Amino acid sequence: MSKVGLIISREYLTRVKKKSFIILTFLVPLIFAALMVLPVYLAIKTEKNTRVLVVDDNEYFINRFKENDHLTFSYRSGDIAQIKNEALDGEFDAVLYLPKNSQKMVANLYYKEEPSMGLCSDLESQIDNIFFDQMLRDSFNIDAEKFNTIKNASRAEITTLQIDDQGDEKESLAEMNKSIGMICGFFIYFFIFMFAGQVLRGVWEEKNNRIVEVLISSVKPIELLMGKIIGLALVGLTQFLMWVAFTFIILCGIQMAVPNLLNDSDTSSQMVAEMMNESQMAAEDTFDASTIFSDISNYFPISFSQLILCFLFFFLTGYLIYAALFAAVGSAADNETDSNQLTLPITMPLILTIVLIMPIANNPNGQLAFWLSMIPFTSPVAMLTRLPSGVPLWELLLSMTLMLVFFVLTVWFAAKVYRTGILMYGKKVTWKEIWKWLKY
Repeated sequence: MSKVGLIISREYLTRVKKKSFIILTFLVPLIFAALMVLPVYLAIKTEKNTRVLVVDDNEYFINRFKENDHLTFSYRSGDIAQIKNEALDGEFDAVLYLPKNSQKMVANLYYKEEPSMGLCSDLESQIDNIFFDQMLRDSFNIDAEKFNTIKNASRAEITTLQIDDQGDEKESLAEMNKSIGMICGFFIYFFIFMFAGQVLRGVWEEKNNRIVEVLISSVKPIELLMGKIIGLALVGLTQFLMWVAFTFIILCGIQMAVPNLLNDSDTSSQMVAEMMNESQMAAEDTFDASTIFSDISNYFPISFSQLILCFLFFFLTGYLIYAALFAAVGSAADNETDSNQLTLPITMPLILTIVLIMPIANNPNGQLAFWLSMIPFTSPVAMLTRLPSGVPLWELLLSMTLMLVFFVLTVWFAAKVYRTGILMYGKKVTWKEIWKWLKY
C-alpha cells in the first residue's frame, strides 16, 4: 500500500473508532426523527378538551357550531354579565358572546385559564362561515348550499407543465421544487462546514502536539495533506450515508409501531396524517420501489437518482476544496483565534450563498443563480438549490468541470502553504506572508 493509502487508512480508522463518531452516528438520526415526530405528538397529547358556552343575541348561531373531539359547545341566552361568571366558575372553560349586529360581527371570548392556541382561529373561522351564510339568505335570498356548489364548480385549477429541450411535457410542482432545492442547499452547507472543520482541527492539533514533525520525516507534505483530506472525506461520506439509513429506519419503525400517531389531531397535524395514510394505503396496494421512485421523479425535471448523485458529487468536491483550504489555514496558524481569522475570508462566499438562497430558489434560471452556480466557492449550495427546478445539461457539466479544475488548483495552493506552515511555530502569519510561500 502506498504512503497516501496508509495515511487515508489511518485517518479513516482512527476517526470511525472514536466514541464521538459512534455516538453521533446513532444520536443524530434519533434527534432528527424526534424533531419531526415529537412536536406533533406533544401537540396532540397535550391538547386539552375545551368546553365553550355560546351566548348569542342574534339567534342564528344557536346549534350551528361544529364540534370535534377536543371542542364542545353549549348554548344559553340571557344577560352576559351574569352568565359569564357563573359559567366560568362552573363547568365551562370559555364563554363566547355574540352581540346583536347586522353589519359586522364582533364577538367576545371570556376565559379564566388561557385556552388552546388554535381555539380563537377555529371560532373565528366558524363565525365567518355562519355569518356569511346568514347574510346570503337575508340580503340576497341565496341558499348557502347552492352558493357553495356554484363556487366549487367555478373554481380554477392550474396544472404546471414544464417543457424540456425535446418538447416533452412533464407535470411539475414549482413550489415543492423550490423547497427541495433549499433543503438540499442547507444540508450541503452544513455538511461541508462540519467535515471541513474537522480537517482544520486535526491539522492544528497535530501541529501543536508536534506529531506532524515525526510524520513529515517519512512522508512528503503533499502526501500527508491528501491522505488526511481523503481519509476524512470517507469518514464524512460514511457518517452521512449511515445518518440517512438510520433516520429512514427509525421513521419507518415509528410509523409501523404507531400507525395512527397523527390521527387524533384536528388541526394541521390531521392534514399531515391524512396525507400519510393515503400514502400508506397506496403503498400497501402496490409496494414497488421502482414505481415509487418513478412517481417521485415525475415531479422533478431530473430523476431522483440524478439528484442524489449530484448531491454526492457537489458534497464531495465542495468538501475537498474547503478541506484543502482549511488544512492550509490550520498549518499556518498556531492557535484557534488565528485560524478563525484566516478562515473568515474563505467561508464568506459560502455564507453569502446561504444568505441569497431564497432569491436563488425563486429565480433558479436568473443571472444571480447562474453565476453563483459557476463559481466553485459557491456552486455546491447554488447548484443544489437550482437542480430540482431544472438546470440545462451544459450548465451542470460546466459547473462540475470547474469544481474539479478548481479542486486541483486548491490542492496545489494548500500544499504550498502546508509545506511551509506546518513546521513554523511562534509567529503570527498574515495573508501577505502566505502569498510569499507560494513562490517557494
